[in-house]
Amino acid sequence: MKTRKWPFIYVGVITVITYIPIIMTVIYSFNVSKLTSVWEGFSLKWYEELFRDRDLKEALMNSLILAALSCSCAVLIGTTGALGMYRAKRQSVAGGRTAGTLGVKAGGGRLNDVIAYVAMLPIMIPEIILGMVFLSIFSLMGLPFGMVTLVIAHTTFCVPYVYSMVKARLVGLDKSLEEAALDLGASPVRVFFDITLPQIMPAILSGVMLAFAMSFDDVVISIFVTGPKVNTLPVKIYTKLKTGVTPEINALATVMLSITVTLILASSVVGKIRVRNVYK
Repeated sequence: MKTRKWPFIYVGVITVITYIPIIMTVIYSFNVSKLTSVWEGFSLKWYEELFRDRDLKEALMNSLILAALSCSCAVLIGTTGALGMYRAKRQSVAGGRTAGTLGVKAGGGRLNDVIAYVAMLPIMIPEIILGMVFLSIFSLMGLPFGMVTLVIAHTTFCVPYVYSMVKARLVGLDKSLEEAALDLGASPVRVFFDITLPQIMPAILSGVMLAFAMSFDDVVISIFVTGPKVNTLPVKIYTKLKTGVTPEINALATVMLSITVTLILASSVVGKIRVRNVYK
């Protein structure tokens, strides 16, 4: 019995250590006092000051535009890549079966696996290394640092989220529906928009929401590739923290936390809808 309690104790300790600082940040964002260590009463004045700050509003708008552009590019690249890999794998499997009957070995599957691993590298590489790489590449290319470099960098690490979600959905796709539509005379484009796209849309939306949250919260890569005239919200928070934590920063962190949690919960709900539709 005692050994069964240890996992629950371990999870409880980790949960407390992880979430107490977050909870305290949210609580002190409603504090009357400017000191973050002294509670003097409940107030919303720091949120009022936050929404009156023009610099923060501009940074928030930049972050929203950046996340929207990055996710749009990631959807095109990630969805196209997942579909291409899915169809290439189907062809390699069919070719492998044919080659097996002829006594010939087919090695296309290994190449597909290597490409799939490479596609996931941007979210496996440490952000600081990825930021330094982007800084070097953009400097060599002579690109002016600003929104363009931010979109390119954010798109790079947003693509794997969309790619992995769509790829997982395509595994459970009923290919007989596409084959039946082709047999009935539908063009490949018509089959994609009428059959394939509706089935993978929940996966695309789930990946977009995760990618949007990651892009909106990114600070490490953004510091390396941002320009002097473009400030994102996380970078703005980082620069403000150099002068000390204020309740206004706590309020801003609470707003960002709420947006991120909402996006992740929405992604989870969309994912559950996707799984439910698969079993139907």
